[in-house]
Amino acid sequence: MGGRHVHGARRLLEEALDGPTGDGLVRAARAVVSELGAEERLLPLVRELAEGAGDPSGCALLSYRHVLGFDKLLLIDGGPRHMLRAHIWHPGPNAREDIHNHRSPLASHVVRGALGMELYETADPAGDSGVAASCYRESLSDDGADWLLEPAGDARLRLALTMEYAAGSGYALPPYALHRAWCASTGPTVTLFLETGAERRRYTDVFTGPGAADAGAMARKKPLDVRDYLAELSVLAELIG
Repeated sequence: MGGRHVHGARRLLEEALDGPTGDGLVRAARAVVSELGAEERLLPLVRELAEGAGDPSGCALLSYRHVLGFDKLLLIDGGPRHMLRAHIWHPGPNAREDIHNHRSPLASHVVRGALGMELYETADPAGDSGVAASCYRESLSDDGADWLLEPAGDARLRLALTMEYAAGSGYALPPYALHRAWCASTGPTVTLFLETGAERRRYTDVFTGPGAADAGAMARKKPLDVRDYLAELSVLAELIG
């Protein structure tokens, strides 16, 4: 079942993302997530979804507390082409993600609060610049229910840029860009996140402090049931309204 705002968002995503590749896809993703993240577009979409429009049962199965520390609510599932999600970030001293990249191009728009971000680049592993880290390849189990971490050696990373995004601003990144983000406000931060691109990498690279993760570590996803998913959407509507 779909409502007017759900159909409109689906149509906009398909029109904007059908065709561009490479850097063009990154730019298109940034433009469309900014348009959909405006309150006059996002709030009625979330309210419509909270009333049961769209695909609540399918989206609930892909909505959960992410291992990187934010609440992830899938709004529109475009299959292998794109996924539109809301991320709810919570403040706290341990709220920063591990440094990582992605499987495909992404774009994010800050709807409420503020998001801090650091961009990193790799340094000579044998050198003394940057910080030491352990590299892991993060992939999904065959059924998609678990995150798997496999060790990929030692590395050194150098901080390249630190930024803070206020409500109304956002960014887009190619899949290989190393970064980490965190809630930079005293209350929850809400971002609209778009993952796109049919040609996706099989794994992402995750960097932690030396020895911070176990070889072959596994974390199970805990998806929401439909009732909790709809309740979370109602909470989201209150946060952004």
